[in-house]
Amino acid sequence: MTDINKKIFNKIEENNLKKYFYFPIIRKLYKFFGKGKFLVQPTSINYPIIWIEKENLLKFIEFLCKRNNFYDMLFDLHAIDERIRVNKDFFPKSDFSVFYHLLSIDDNSDIIIKIPLYENNLNVHTITKIFPNANWYEREVWDMFGITFLNHPNLTRILMPKDWVGYPLRKDYPSRATDINPYVLTEEIEKKSMKSLKFHPEDWGMKRKDKNEDFMFLNFGPNHPAAHGAFRIILQLKGEEIIDCVPEIGYHHRGAEKIAERQSWHSYIPYTDRIEYLGGCINEMPYILAIEKLAGISVSKRVECIRVMVSELFRINSHLLYISTFIQDVGSMSSVFLAFTDRQKVYDVIELITGFRMHPAWFRIGGVAHDLPKGWDNALEKLLKWLPKRLDLYIKVALMNSILISRSKGIAQYSKKEALSWGVTGAGLRATGINFDIRKARPYSGYENFDFDIPIGDGNSDCYTRVMLKVEEIYQSLRILKQCLKNMPEGPYKSDHPLTTPPLKENTLEDIETLITHFLQVTWGTVIPPGESLQMIEATKGINSYYVISDGSTMSYRTRIRTPSFPHLQQIPSVINGSLVSDLVVYLGSIDFVMSDVDR
Repeated sequence: MTDINKKIFNKIEENNLKKYFYFPIIRKLYKFFGKGKFLVQPTSINYPIIWIEKENLLKFIEFLCKRNNFYDMLFDLHAIDERIRVNKDFFPKSDFSVFYHLLSIDDNSDIIIKIPLYENNLNVHTITKIFPNANWYEREVWDMFGITFLNHPNLTRILMPKDWVGYPLRKDYPSRATDINPYVLTEEIEKKSMKSLKFHPEDWGMKRKDKNEDFMFLNFGPNHPAAHGAFRIILQLKGEEIIDCVPEIGYHHRGAEKIAERQSWHSYIPYTDRIEYLGGCINEMPYILAIEKLAGISVSKRVECIRVMVSELFRINSHLLYISTFIQDVGSMSSVFLAFTDRQKVYDVIELITGFRMHPAWFRIGGVAHDLPKGWDNALEKLLKWLPKRLDLYIKVALMNSILISRSKGIAQYSKKEALSWGVTGAGLRATGINFDIRKARPYSGYENFDFDIPIGDGNSDCYTRVMLKVEEIYQSLRILKQCLKNMPEGPYKSDHPLTTPPLKENTLEDIETLITHFLQVTWGTVIPPGESLQMIEATKGINSYYVISDGSTMSYRTRIRTPSFPHLQQIPSVINGSLVSDLVVYLGSIDFVMSDVDR
């Protein structure tokens, strides 16, 4: 520990320990490791963030996850460039930091561990032997920040091309194309790029043959964008049996986290819709709620209910596409045509409410864009009468078909322990028998006021169980929508908090102060107080979270987007190795992913 960090630890450790000692895990850590080994950081996050020196990382991880058997999932792992951050008086001085977000399902609790790093010593030990899903996360941190993870099994680029120069999420890396020289594709660059694409099994950790025969290698993809997105799996085959496989991602990477550092808090909202483009407003929810925590903004019961209603409409729409394309992957076409008819009816209601269909960008900091229009209730009521009988039709026409059942039951199974070790959330986790849905476990936006059930599997987490859970989830979303229709609260659609973005337009006509505020917030952007905030939500494909850091500016200092599809694809080899190629197709269909959710 540096001398300056020792002073910081001694200065604020006592106050923070008193403040956060009510967390049982803080008391346990203090009792086991003693004074001066960790520092609790004050934030807007309602669970502890502790800073430790990198030499103690494995000891703390093993204590939290092995000795106590307490935290059973590595939920997220990423980094922050701290070099130009101004408001950092309450944690150790550092040039970069790496954070580890651990989650306890049984205890429904979290802890974040942070490691301070310095430019002349950017390395920390890998934790892949404790959490296998740390593999991709550590590769992404190396790819984006250039931080080395010692003893990592394959520390290579994962989102950027192999020949990429620089680390995009560093603060000194330009965000806009106008900040760099125009790109020119020369013949030499093209040849170099094509050469780097040539497949060598050894580069992927695969053997060309065993004692008796040669293996066959198959490029499964990159798939057409109409099939989940551009994505490749390298298959090592012995006949039709998959001996090994390596997923390759990054074809859809658009730098969403980097873009957040250049857009105002308000103008970034449309980007959130496109992270997982089927979820629409659901993906706006964690970003908006995280900012409202930082700003101290509370909204009316009406706003909460409207947000829930629109989110559940998008959940139904996403699930309908998932169910029908899964059926298509197994070999039936009819359900896709039925589903797109039903999805258009859902989009009609969404369009009536928001004015848009797929990407409304309609939630606002402090409320929603406008109040519910006339006739929304009649349109929703018609939809609620239509959809249940259509769901019954999907089950009868396809999901009870003996061929589909034989092709999906018992295929791509994994246990509770495996699901947790790979960071699986959503229906994939609940299919193993684990009852964990953020809407129930940690209610947000008024979900605690709704009566609905969480479909849980019997522990037999196979392809068929996962798809049937999604069907049941649609029925539960319909229950929630009925309650929105029947019990929509009265009240304003927007908070009157001064940091609400943008302020109510009608107020700008009454006083000059509001007019000035409106002008400044729309042109420059609102200034969010410094601090850190994190919000999880139950998105369409699992748990989605936004970890936002404000440095007291009109833009985010750092926005970390943790999506469910990223860990779900990393799990593929552990589940499918030893199965047939045809089983892989069914398994991929059961995961429910889109590549923009993976690559961001």
